[in-house]
Amino acid sequence: MGDQSTIAAVDLGSNSFHCQIARVTGDQFYPLDSLREPVRLGAGLGKDKHIDEESQERALACLARFGERLRGLDRHAVRAIGTNTLRVAKNAKPFLRKARTALGFPIEVVAGREEARLIYLGVSHSLPTSRERRLVIDIGGGSTEFIIGTGYKPQRLESLFMGCVSYSLRFFRDGRITKSAFKEAELAARAELQPIVSNYASGNWRHAVGSSGTIRAIAEILQLSGYTDGLVTLDGLDRLRSQLIKAGDISRASLPGLRPDRQSVLVGGMAILQAAFDELGIETLTPATGAMRQGILYDMLGRFHHHDMRDVTVTQFMRRYHADMQQARRVGAHASSLYERLAGNALDEDATQLLGWAAKLHEIGIPVAYSGYHKHSAYIISNADMPGFSREEQEHLATLILLHRRSLKKFPEDLPEKIDRSVVLALRLAVVLCRARRDTRFPPLDIKLQGERVRLAFDRAWLEANPLTATALREEVHEWARINQEIKIPGLDDIVQAQEPAFIESI
Repeated sequence: MGDQSTIAAVDLGSNSFHCQIARVTGDQFYPLDSLREPVRLGAGLGKDKHIDEESQERALACLARFGERLRGLDRHAVRAIGTNTLRVAKNAKPFLRKARTALGFPIEVVAGREEARLIYLGVSHSLPTSRERRLVIDIGGGSTEFIIGTGYKPQRLESLFMGCVSYSLRFFRDGRITKSAFKEAELAARAELQPIVSNYASGNWRHAVGSSGTIRAIAEILQLSGYTDGLVTLDGLDRLRSQLIKAGDISRASLPGLRPDRQSVLVGGMAILQAAFDELGIETLTPATGAMRQGILYDMLGRFHHHDMRDVTVTQFMRRYHADMQQARRVGAHASSLYERLAGNALDEDATQLLGWAAKLHEIGIPVAYSGYHKHSAYIISNADMPGFSREEQEHLATLILLHRRSLKKFPEDLPEKIDRSVVLALRLAVVLCRARRDTRFPPLDIKLQGERVRLAFDRAWLEANPLTATALREEVHEWARINQEIKIPGLDDIVQAQEPAFIESI
């Protein structure tokens, strides 16, 4: 991944879509342009968990406009991320196919805690440097993130299933506001907060910060109304709450500084924020300018300067699951070399990176059980929180790890683009060749691609001297034949057949 002079972040939130473009200078970026549209994708999520056509059309039209602005940028210079609505929608995959075409760039969907990490990264860079622990709250359209961290490092991350769009639709439909509706919304939010209260209540942090558009809007209303001096306070929230209930309808509330596009979702966000103040013991909260889109840009900077959070996560997982570091290094080195020769001119940088992570993590399922450990490894990767990784990247990584040994009958028909057969073959061959778990110098291997056929020419004397590996290679040839992939290893069958009687007798 080369350095980029201009980078861009696209945040596909449940309420608004944002596009932030910046110029990179050293380890910093400087904003060049910013686009925002109140798409309200979350409002189109029905009870059946499908995004309706009207909301999809609004989103696609917005992404097409963003795409025009981003046209000409390198693929690695743009990172687009979907959040809660795209995490839960049952028709997210077909929508994302259309969305990627409209934008002209890949779109990732991240897990809630990864969203929280990116939010904290953006917020922490917008605040004065401090060693004190901060609580950061971000009320999005469909989820609310809570993070405790020090400096630029998050220490606790949570994402709860409540947001300003979903709560406004659920409790304040058509903008009607009543005391009972407010109470019901606050009670629902407090119930969501209960599991995290012990770790996030006052005493676990020194300062509370709010980063979302909803919180900034509330802070501005409180200040312009003369209730506070720019902070969000419990007294200010109580006074604004009484004002809204008295108005009875958000359209009649006459709130200074409130943008029309924020009007319909403000009250749901208010109820969530009030519940957070009550449950977590917050007295004052400072609005911050940083947000997830800035966090995405800083995360991209890290990747460009070889400080990729994904590499940190992989290393942490290797330690957590007691992976054999030396074996991972061996397998990784051989897999990378094999893939380069198998792929030829079709070598893909992203696939190379994915292969490297797979080599490091392919054995993390062994502590669960050696039998079927590749399945355990894949399950862990599929379901764990992996900071830096999108859901799609985790799925690709889990698929590759699942395919690294045993049956290929599970080979997906719609194999992800980053995992072609040469990537899978490279990892499987590397695992076979490194089975002895010691540093061994292998003889030269001649690899030729002849149409759909792969020809692997090993040194005959070496194959004869390594009967276990020769047998494993023949099994590999037969396994690939089951999915109509021809692999030819000259002389292999003759060598294995000649050794079988002596091998059986020795056992």
